[in-house]
Amino acid sequence: MPRSKVAGIGMYVPKNVVNNNDLLKYMDTSDEWIQERTGIRERRYAHRTEETTTTMGVEASKIAIERAGITAQDIDFIIFATLSPDYYFPGCGVLLQRAMKMKEIGALDVRNQCSGFVYALSVADQFIKTGMYKNILVVGSEKHSFGLDFSTRGRNVSVIFGDGAGAVVLQPTEQSRDGKEQGILSTHLHSDGESAEILAMYNPGTHANHWLEQPLADFEEAEIGEMFFSHAMIDKAQVFPNMDGPAVFKKAIVKFPEVIMEALDTHGLQTSDLKLLIPHQANLRISQFVQQKLKLRDDQVHNNIQKFGNTTAASVPIALCEAWEEGKIKDGDLVCLAAFGSGFTWASAILRW
Repeated sequence: MPRSKVAGIGMYVPKNVVNNNDLLKYMDTSDEWIQERTGIRERRYAHRTEETTTTMGVEASKIAIERAGITAQDIDFIIFATLSPDYYFPGCGVLLQRAMKMKEIGALDVRNQCSGFVYALSVADQFIKTGMYKNILVVGSEKHSFGLDFSTRGRNVSVIFGDGAGAVVLQPTEQSRDGKEQGILSTHLHSDGESAEILAMYNPGTHANHWLEQPLADFEEAEIGEMFFSHAMIDKAQVFPNMDGPAVFKKAIVKFPEVIMEALDTHGLQTSDLKLLIPHQANLRISQFVQQKLKLRDDQVHNNIQKFGNTTAASVPIALCEAWEEGKIKDGDLVCLAAFGSGFTWASAILRW
């Protein structure tokens, strides 16, 4: 059975750099306060009207496709991971297919937030293994800046997130190096919805529409409109992301190391065998805790949240691409990707480059 290899990789981040001091115009915060809690110094924000989640995904995809030595016409399946799509529906997969003038291929959207790219990679891996597709484009892209609460009320969340995109082209491989199989060795996916509301954006949604238990005829037209979307939702910040930071931190520092060790244990590997760990860039303090717990050296962990913030589904492919471009990953190196996020969902992938 063939394995999946990363044949090409690309990333795109907007030119607009927003440092911590720039946020002082909108909220009561400070560079020291943000760096102490998150490690972030700056992030990128997409152009308000000219850049979207899809257009950024397209830019990253162009690079990945070129580096894979193929054209957009060779792609036979798209998997697009994001929590910030251009439209509520349809998803970004078909928009990317249209923008890149691809054939009438399948396009799948993955909504697993911070774990989205690793989940998408796992799905693509299964398609490659079965021989169904030969060139799968996997994209993680986010435009958070359009939907954050830029006020003191929302600072705990808004200071964390940035915009950007990463993409890979997966192809089948039978290659080995020094007797060791190359490509994706395994992926590991988990979820626990028990505390879903700890990290969530509640609206637009249907969770509060209990009024549907009564006939619509019982309500005035104006009342029905208010039930779907009301000013109260805005006043209560229900249209913005909500996060209980300490609770998320406590869960993440348990599940992150567990899923990394699950990947290593599956193949009888040790942390010392790892060339590089690419964690989802949630919070530098989480990454540092995981590094310390697993006794990894500084050169074994790649973090870039300091300059890009948390780009959720895009953070793993952006960091992976950056590490590869910097020469930190070479043929035969063992790399682990790991993510934890809203849902809760968490996942890992172990691959030999």
